[in-house]
Amino acid sequence: MLRVLTSTLRFPRPWRPLETRGCSSNAGAADREIQVCALAGPDQGIAEILMNRPSARNALGNVFISQLLEALAQLREDRQVRVLIFRSGVKGVFCAGADLKEREQMSEAEVGLFVQRLRGLMTEIAAFPAPTIAAMDGFALGGGLELALACDLRVAASSAVMGLIETTRGLLPGAGGTQRLPRCLGVALAKELIFTGRRLSGTQAQALGLVNHAVAQNEEGNAAYHRARALAQEILPQAPIAVRLSKVAIDRGIEVDIASGMAIEGICYAQVHVCCQSCMLVSRGQARVGSLGTIST
Repeated sequence: MLRVLTSTLRFPRPWRPLETRGCSSNAGAADREIQVCALAGPDQGIAEILMNRPSARNALGNVFISQLLEALAQLREDRQVRVLIFRSGVKGVFCAGADLKEREQMSEAEVGLFVQRLRGLMTEIAAFPAPTIAAMDGFALGGGLELALACDLRVAASSAVMGLIETTRGLLPGAGGTQRLPRCLGVALAKELIFTGRRLSGTQAQALGLVNHAVAQNEEGNAAYHRARALAQEILPQAPIAVRLSKVAIDRGIEVDIASGMAIEGICYAQVHVCCQSCMLVSRGQARVGSLGTIST
């Protein structure tokens, strides 16, 4: 049983640093729909994905999805990233959902592929090895809420509006909403919200447990981002491998029976223990730093 579980778990890989990145101000980067920023100073270790498609209220179109997948692939390999924040560069909007105008121009076959890409995107966000936080400072509807649900933690402005509204348009949530919402809120409540297409404020969402924190919006329209950043700062000083493996244990364990979940926890605990021993040997000068890579599978 343990061998089967071990073979299905993806543990942190050996450290492979990427080039240091900052919030670029050049015209090429500013025109991109997805921008990546690595914070510096006391916030080093926090990375941000800025969604910046003002013309379509950050709607999920093909270019947007491609650039977001590219950013996730790059950040996944950067072991310096300890927390990843998703935020919006468009005031009043987190993500308006799928780009329906773009979708109208697609054939039936192309629509099927588009929805598959959306599902794949949400899976990549959910599988990101470090903790992820959605900073919801505005509308998060349909696919926008599905994106937030794929994150580990959610922070919303009290005035933010969110909901899986697909049934009001003759559709159903197709990018993980029917699966992640009941895992978050329970089956009965998830059904109620999806069947009715109800929209919730950030305050209502917090009361239901859909978001971790709801904060009063400020004049700049980025209160949720600031709260998300404060939450990231709380995570930042914690042992990074322990945090990552805690995420693995929770995410994998919740999908299986309790006995299998306990076995997964045991595997993850053993990995952290091996890492701690390696770190102690390094600190004593008894092992090379490169030996830390041996904890990975």
